[in-house]
Amino acid sequence: MTVADDLLGRHDIVSADDMEQLGRRLGAGLVAGDLLVLTGPLGAGKTTLTRGIAEGLGVRGPIQSPTFVIARTHPSLVGGPPLVHADAYRLGSALELDDLDIDADGSVVVVEWGRGMAEGLREVWWELEIERPLGGRGADTMCGDLSRSTEALDDDAPRVVTISRRP
Repeated sequence: MTVADDLLGRHDIVSADDMEQLGRRLGAGLVAGDLLVLTGPLGAGKTTLTRGIAEGLGVRGPIQSPTFVIARTHPSLVGGPPLVHADAYRLGSALELDDLDIDADGSVVVVEWGRGMAEGLREVWWELEIERPLGGRGADTMCGDLSRSTEALDDDAPRVVTISRRP
């Protein structure tokens, strides 16, 4: 059992600092070949969590959302595996993610918006579901997809992070 395995389950997060701390603890237990699929609405804290994971791994920053570049590789500063931070939000299929030719064996890979796309990169992966309260002013969810809601965000609202291993 690794340090990361000790973090399986539900975590109540009350601040961005708490989110980064959870990420640091998780990152300290990750090894090359680990895949983390992060799911949660816009503003939930996926990139903040990844920032903490990067600190725990000891990789070079800064860690920023890769929405427009799709993927960034952050080399290790401590002789460990690099971090590949990817964002599947703008990708249309798992094939497009596969076309990025990510070194899933030699890196720790974090994929934001990766549910339904990134699972094919590894036989076993970490799934991190981040929940946060949604406001009531409407959402850009014409097709009923609340996972990409643009409802009013409350940056200070508590979050719940559920960490599980899949399949």
